[in-house]
Amino acid sequence: MHVASGHMAQVLVSWGDPVVAGAPPFDVEQQTPTAQQQQFGCENDYIAYLPLPYGSQSSTHGLLCVNHEGARIHMMRAGYSDAEDANRRAPREAVECAMAAQGHSVLEVEYVDGRWAVVPGSIYGRRLNGLTTQLRVSGPAAGHARLRTSEDPSGLQVLGTFSNCAGGVTPWGTVLTCEENINQMFTGSARGTREDRNHHRMGVGDEVEYAWSVHHARFDVRRELHEANRHGWVVEYDPHDPHSVPVKRTALGRFKHEGATCVVDGTGALVVYMGDDDENEFLYKWVSKRLYTPSDRAANRDLLDDGTLYVARFDPDGTLEWLPLVHGNGALDAVNGFESQADVLIEARSAATLLGATPLDRPEDVETNPVNDRVYVMLTNNSQRTETDAANPRPNNRHGHVVELEAPRDAQGRALHSAMRFAWEIFLLGGDSEAETTLSCPDNCAFDPRGRLWIATDGAARAGTCDGVWACDVDGAGRAQLVHFFSAPVGAEVCGPCFTPDGSTLFVAIQHPGEADAKGSDKGVAYSTPTTRFPDYDPARPPRSSVVALRRLDGAALGGS
Repeated sequence: MHVASGHMAQVLVSWGDPVVAGAPPFDVEQQTPTAQQQQFGCENDYIAYLPLPYGSQSSTHGLLCVNHEGARIHMMRAGYSDAEDANRRAPREAVECAMAAQGHSVLEVEYVDGRWAVVPGSIYGRRLNGLTTQLRVSGPAAGHARLRTSEDPSGLQVLGTFSNCAGGVTPWGTVLTCEENINQMFTGSARGTREDRNHHRMGVGDEVEYAWSVHHARFDVRRELHEANRHGWVVEYDPHDPHSVPVKRTALGRFKHEGATCVVDGTGALVVYMGDDDENEFLYKWVSKRLYTPSDRAANRDLLDDGTLYVARFDPDGTLEWLPLVHGNGALDAVNGFESQADVLIEARSAATLLGATPLDRPEDVETNPVNDRVYVMLTNNSQRTETDAANPRPNNRHGHVVELEAPRDAQGRALHSAMRFAWEIFLLGGDSEAETTLSCPDNCAFDPRGRLWIATDGAARAGTCDGVWACDVDGAGRAQLVHFFSAPVGAEVCGPCFTPDGSTLFVAIQHPGEADAKGSDKGVAYSTPTTRFPDYDPARPPRSSVVALRRLDGAALGGS
């Protein structure tokens, strides 16, 4: 790692470290599914910091809630030359270790004597995973026939959450963890069935990317046609209650969710912004039917079950129209395969296409700026783009760009995020510099207390630079003028930037270090031949995804004055 002068980078927690009280020590040579369910998972992504006690603004004591997006068997244990080899030969125990390594972790953390530390044996320690976690289904698609399986004929209970990418925190202190590339876990064709269009659009097909279906029939589409429909949702859970049951909130739609950023707008409605991380997919928002109740946490418990999902159309005149994904609206009818609102939500991608939404260059993180109330959309890249438009101005977009949205305001100057028409403009273009360290492939972002934008990147190595963290002002003379703050280890992307309330610590996730070379190629990279052994630098250990805490040496807020 490299961080700007005058700062420090501290590894806080890594794959295999204990999470649940009583977790066994990490033994990479004897890793078991049971152990992994109690330990920090692989490929950490989204990070949320929730101050303790609840309702406080503590920047030295809180809950760290972390997603685990993936787990690659060939980098978890010896014996495989590459991912394809692992998928062909991995035994059941290895596959179940990978299933258990995905999902989400909850840790209690404290800042003591100049360093962050995980509180051992905390009552809050918890792992959600893809192997054993039981979840409830709620909202318009709950119980629908297309969510029923032989193991769950009710369509109301789901086993496992996985491919957890980015997320969000609700105003009432629950966490939203978002399921993204769920297609990689399924194998088999749905040709000749009702699900053919649906599965194809989500990328579910014959190719085996991970060997889950070899050992678990529910991941074989030919044996369980509907299991894939039970994944690709936003999951809500309460990190303050280790016994709470996570809930898949189907009202927010099903697609490859990058994140789910919540904001209460000037009307009192809750608005959730979401990107669909794939080439030529869409930007969404969801608006609650009921208003948020600040004084009553329990009253908001099921707020996410009743509202309207919208998709964005970017017009060349700088306006953005939010199109309602509601059954019966335009082409969203039985003629086009949508017999109910549940069908619209299960196939949100197809519904958005029919309404004329604007395909974008991999819309990933979408965050609202707490200072200026504008919305910033990370568009990572799109090598498949051939035709351009105002919102996607470059073909073969290797470097990506950032779009800025502005909602109308009421008489008191409050942003109306629930409005149907916004203004938009391109904030910055990645890769528009000859410098070797130019920003490329914006992925996740965060705002410090002063409203400055901090961008984490993914995929920059393929564009000729390093992944890392960049920062800039959003207004004034420094608008969109980037400063390079942090560089990741070789082969890693940087995810989940998250500030403490006072801006003194920036947590970042270092994901899959050592799994590619300096140019982004993963050829020849395996457990025995990683390009780095971060963070242990132990020849007997593979590289481990980790959460890193970035701070100024003098303890002041990051970014200076």
